[in-house]
Amino acid sequence: MSDQHYSFFGAVEKSFDKAAKFTKWDIGILGQIRECNAVYQMRFPLKRDDGSIEVIEAYRVQHSHHKTPCKGGIRFAAEVNQDEVMALAALMTYKCAIVNVPFGGGKGGIKINPKKYSTWELEKITRRYTAELIKKNFIGPGTDVPAPDYGTGEREMAWILDTYTAMHPGEIDAAGCVTGKPVTQGGVRGRREATGLGVFFGLREVCNMPDVMKKLGLTVGVEGKRVVVQGLGNVGYHSAKFFQDAGAKVIGLAEYEGAIYNDKGLDIDAVFNHRKTTGSILNFPGATNFEKNADALIMDCDILIPAALENVIDGNNAPNIKAKIIGEAANGPLTPEADEILGKKGVLVVPDMYLNAGGVTVSYFEWLKNLSHVRYGRLEKRFTENLNSQILGQMEELTGKRVKDASREFIMHGPDEVDLVYSGLEETMITATHEIMNAWKANPEIPDMRTAAYVVAINKVGTSYSELGIFP
Repeated sequence: MSDQHYSFFGAVEKSFDKAAKFTKWDIGILGQIRECNAVYQMRFPLKRDDGSIEVIEAYRVQHSHHKTPCKGGIRFAAEVNQDEVMALAALMTYKCAIVNVPFGGGKGGIKINPKKYSTWELEKITRRYTAELIKKNFIGPGTDVPAPDYGTGEREMAWILDTYTAMHPGEIDAAGCVTGKPVTQGGVRGRREATGLGVFFGLREVCNMPDVMKKLGLTVGVEGKRVVVQGLGNVGYHSAKFFQDAGAKVIGLAEYEGAIYNDKGLDIDAVFNHRKTTGSILNFPGATNFEKNADALIMDCDILIPAALENVIDGNNAPNIKAKIIGEAANGPLTPEADEILGKKGVLVVPDMYLNAGGVTVSYFEWLKNLSHVRYGRLEKRFTENLNSQILGQMEELTGKRVKDASREFIMHGPDEVDLVYSGLEETMITATHEIMNAWKANPEIPDMRTAAYVVAINKVGTSYSELGIFP
């Protein structure tokens, strides 16, 4: 995008190039990994409720086919452009590789502000977009599987599924053509909070590493850590909530109307309900207001979680950041300049492409559920409960003591779908954290955690390409 001073895809390529020199791959393979394989730009007409006709601009990008299907959300936002969709598709490739989810990266976008359209208009746009994707074979359980992103949710995914199913009668795996669906339509329990929970699991694992915490001058563990979260949407809310439940103090929250601060900690649900009632997080009882939401980014805290939009921390405000750890819950919240500045300051930036992979990880579980046609836990729940009950009964008989009711309930509980999804996500995030940290430790020349994450991703994608025999 020559008319833009900042290219998001350019920033992703910059990070890629920085990491590529620490990998063993030939320049040709690196070139193949770096570029977007397919970019689909479309225009279609919409008849608005008042009878006027509007031309809608939309995109779908498939960044990599080293594994199929491609995977990535669809966002409805007025700012959508090709550069942004390409960048997000590339990040999806690396994200899936890092967390060992067997998808190539994809992303979609429709250039509209969803607040300015009626439900009927949004449904027409979503269904037409899906039909355009079907025409060009840019959607399907084995081809390209969209998901929700900004401005979209379960409702839009249900429309996509219905349109796809109507145009593919009898396709047995049709439900796998899209993820993030309502549970009644083949969605998976735990999907809604998945990204926020993944952010929590990833940061918790980093906080549990004694050597990393010592370097930052922090205590080991999440408990007592002072956290600031920017953005109280789905990801921000759940990240804050899981941190609060684990004993951390959420001292600052920011939304586009402003920011609030309380050194003793804010009750996330109370703030959320206050915003629902008043339409703003400002004037929350016991909290100090900041008129500018950007002020939250420079609050004194241990962990800063930008969970809203890209480029919120740049060369201008990076020098004023006081947080020791930045957890990138949003996509691309730091510019490359900010990265450089924070790296020199010794701030640990936990990168987006792995930290917010909870959504795609649980989307993968949903896709597997759709292909297997059975709900998680259905086969083993009762068996586990009966077995645990037997073991407990035997232990009580042998010892002559009775286990407390709360412990009894915990021991006897067989896993529900949501338990298994949480467990799978926890395993995924812990494994990925250690893979990145080990790659970083193995090569002291790697400057930061983001570069280490890219190195892990590039190595995995490169291995896939070389093993596919694409390069004889």
